[in-house]
Amino acid sequence: MSEKKQMVFLGAPGAGKGTYAGPLSQEWGIPTISTGDILRANVKQGTDLGQEAKGYMDQGALVPDALVTKMVAGRLDEADAVQGFILDGFPRTIQQAEALDEILENKGSALSAVINIDVPRDVIIPKFTQLAFQFLFIHFTKFINTHN
Repeated sequence: MSEKKQMVFLGAPGAGKGTYAGPLSQEWGIPTISTGDILRANVKQGTDLGQEAKGYMDQGALVPDALVTKMVAGRLDEADAVQGFILDGFPRTIQQAEALDEILENKGSALSAVINIDVPRDVIIPKFTQLAFQFLFIHFTKFINTHN
């Protein structure tokens, strides 16, 4: 790979960011990095940042931008992200975007592309309705089967 591919995929949940990022990530040999994966990994590993995030998550609150940004910065320092990365859904706020610019600037780097996947609501909402129904049906069935 001649040039670092440091990309951001933006779009609503369900727009297909991960769907598009996955094959590109494999082809280019760079990771797709999503904040959800980072949060879950930090919580599972019991890191200081993960424990702090878990406190917010257990309360049903959003994890603050500064904490999410620290986790992303740490993930971008990992060996597999040195040659590039695709950020899936980060940044989500202006504060996160400014922090990402600063992180990359401190590395003497910049984003090579920002892709916004714009899908109409009338396409996304039915998709989520179907997924929610499937999720509830599966978990309800498991609950019934374990309590009979």
